[in-house]
Amino acid sequence: MSFWLKPLTASVLVLGAVTAAQAMTPAERQARRVDNRQARQAERIDQGVASGQLTRREEKRLEHQQQHIANMEHRMESDGKVTGREAVRMEHAQDRASRNIHRKKHNRRN
Repeated sequence: MSFWLKPLTASVLVLGAVTAAQAMTPAERQARRVDNRQARQAERIDQGVASGQLTRREEKRLEHQQQHIANMEHRMESDGKVTGREAVRMEHAQDRASRNIHRKKHNRRN
C-alpha cells in the first residue's frame, strides 16, 4: 500500500464507523447500552463464582435480579418506545444490581 493510501483508508474506516453510530436512534443506543451493561454484570457474577467470592445462594439471587431487569427491559420495549422515565428507571435498577454484585463479592463469605 502506498504512503498516502494508508491514512486515507484509515480515515474512510473511521468516517464509516462514525456515520454508523450516528444512524442509531436514541432508543437503539439505550437498548445497546442496557444490553452491554447486562452482559458485563453477568460476567462479573460468573467471575465471582469462579473465584469463590460468591456462594451459590448469592449467585442465584444476583441472577434473579438480572432476570428481573431483563423482564423489565422487555416490558418497556414492548410498546415500541422507551420513555425517558423508563430509561431512568432501568438505569437505576442496573445501578442497584451493580452495587449488589460488588457487595456480595466483597462480603468475605465463601
